[in-house]
Amino acid sequence: MNKFYLLPFLGLLLLACSFDYGDSEEDGGRPDIIMEEIEYVRVRGGDPLVRFRAEYAERWEDDQIMNINEFSFEQLGDKEGDSNAEGEAQAARIELGSGDVSMSGGVRISIESEDLIIRTDDLEWNDRNRILWGGALDTVEIERSDGTSFTGIGFSANARSRTWEFSGEVMGSYVETDDEENDDENEEGE
Repeated sequence: MNKFYLLPFLGLLLLACSFDYGDSEEDGGRPDIIMEEIEYVRVRGGDPLVRFRAEYAERWEDDQIMNINEFSFEQLGDKEGDSNAEGEAQAARIELGSGDVSMSGGVRISIESEDLIIRTDDLEWNDRNRILWGGALDTVEIERSDGTSFTGIGFSANARSRTWEFSGEVMGSYVETDDEENDDENEEGE
């Protein structure tokens, strides 16, 4: 007889328990959407701007955040969908509302129009201001196909003005091409 009364009591006890997974990523809660092997295209005004690919992604709708593992992207430069820049990182955090991106773990970005390859551990992208930057103490490597290579601390780049700089120590080599030498000679001769 005692077993019979114990079973309803255990059933009521289990029904009284609830699990609160939280509402946001910051609370340590569960994401709203979990995706594997994804391709995500950000579109503005009907034109695709950026294509993201990932092996795994978690998305929080309320916070408008997506965390991605094994991240790669292409920035689409024109209406034909040609890629202007591409990159990859082990992980990324995308703020969907602003388009800002934090990349970490073996970040590599190639900008074909500028003949630049950027390598570092962590980079941030501010979409509104079109600024790419590394931490104040992080080392960033920049290479060009002509052999130019710089390593420096405190990297930042402005995509609007097409300039980049280091705020700290920099070392490397700059290769002057024949085209640049000919331009200098023409300027001096005129």
